[in-house]
Amino acid sequence: MRNKRSAHQRGGDQPHRRGNRRQRVPTRARAAVGLEDVALHSSRIVAAVEQVIEGKTEAVRLAVTVLLAEGHLLIEDVPGVGKTMLAKALARAIDCSVRRIQFTPDLLPSDITGVSVWNQESRDFEFKPGAIFANLVVGDEINRASPKTQSALLESMEERQVTVDGITYPLEPPFMVIATQNPVEMEGTYPLPEAQRDRFTARLAIGYPSAEAELAVLDHHGAGSPLEDLDPVSDGLEVAKLIAVVRSVYVAEPVRRYAIDLVTATRDNRELRLGASPRATLHLLRTGRAAALDGRDYVLPDDLQTLAVPVLAHRLLLSAEAQVARRTTTSVVADIVASVPVPDGGEPRRRRNG
Repeated sequence: MRNKRSAHQRGGDQPHRRGNRRQRVPTRARAAVGLEDVALHSSRIVAAVEQVIEGKTEAVRLAVTVLLAEGHLLIEDVPGVGKTMLAKALARAIDCSVRRIQFTPDLLPSDITGVSVWNQESRDFEFKPGAIFANLVVGDEINRASPKTQSALLESMEERQVTVDGITYPLEPPFMVIATQNPVEMEGTYPLPEAQRDRFTARLAIGYPSAEAELAVLDHHGAGSPLEDLDPVSDGLEVAKLIAVVRSVYVAEPVRRYAIDLVTATRDNRELRLGASPRATLHLLRTGRAAALDGRDYVLPDDLQTLAVPVLAHRLLLSAEAQVARRTTTSVVADIVASVPVPDGGEPRRRRNG
């Protein structure tokens, strides 16, 4: 009898077999979508999320940019500013399968990835998918789980698959992890190791709202939760189409070299004892391609400058001297952006076919 192994896909169970290749979006799902559609749909997603998150347009746009760049987002800020609400609002706006994981010290890796259990009827082991089997996974207070549990996310975030008992289960695209953590109340927490932080495409700090935005929060959130009134403006299949278009955005060679120069400068900086990895360069270009949010089909150096801090700063480690001087990785990256020469242009001289 063939083993019955299942994976959670939109609330249903479907069999998995050894050696399955990663699922791909069907060809028909990628047809008839252009950059104008990316700009239109992404603006709708941003507007929908802003119904819940008041006065934080740049933060919302960065979250959508990471989504279209096939990345993962780390939201790090003080309690009560809407970290989890932002993740939930984004998930509701795109109407895809969502799972929320509350990270605690007693959380086990199998709670995330899944476990094989004995089925009395079939007299065989059956795979029960964990919370990672969703399009959008919200990990709340990720630094409160043990390093062993945190490491359960490494394979899924990088390779978009899960391996349990020697069998690999692909994750359905689109797939995104949004994790939150507080920079305060560090007692009983486990700081994310560098390998884990490097998996996150960007780090986002929401910050306190302005007085006008906070007044709007009191008006909209006082009588109920606007999250319940948020209607989806897209879905997982549509997001997969947009991601495919973003992959095709043109990046000129001078812009690619500029990305390498920015990352290399972090490795040679005396204020840093750990610079950014080649994965950081790749993530910087991927998020730069998501400039298609504005309907552009090419990447400019300005895009990389804007994204340098959120994409690079969380991957770096300060030297002892820089820590004594009360420097931050954010300020170091800002100085690097100001000092690295900017190439001319970035726009293709002529439109390329394909």
